[in-house]
Amino acid sequence: MVSIESFKKLALSFDEVQELPHFEKTSFRVNKKIFATLDISKKRACLKFTEIEQSVFGAFDKTIIYPAPGAWGKKGFTYVELKKVRTDMLKDAIVVSYCNVAPKKLAEKYKQH
Repeated sequence: MVSIESFKKLALSFDEVQELPHFEKTSFRVNKKIFATLDISKKRACLKFTEIEQSVFGAFDKTIIYPAPGAWGKKGFTYVELKKVRTDMLKDAIVVSYCNVAPKKLAEKYKQH
């Protein structure tokens, strides 16, 4: 289980991240692009993956990491249940999401080789 505070701390640990409101959720942005949102009431995050990354992370357990419904899910937006996800899995997932939207120079610092 990952707490709301732990998620925020992790999301804000990347370079040049801003925490801003996004409708009824909290968004985390780099270069004005959202790489994560947080729905505090549902204790759920949404991350931005490619279709392949979404499939890989979802293969672990579809009750923990799964596509958002409809067109958003087809575009790679993926829910992560904070009540169920392991911390190490979330860390890997959020790095991938950040690197997908961050400028190349920033993303290179976090990409795992």
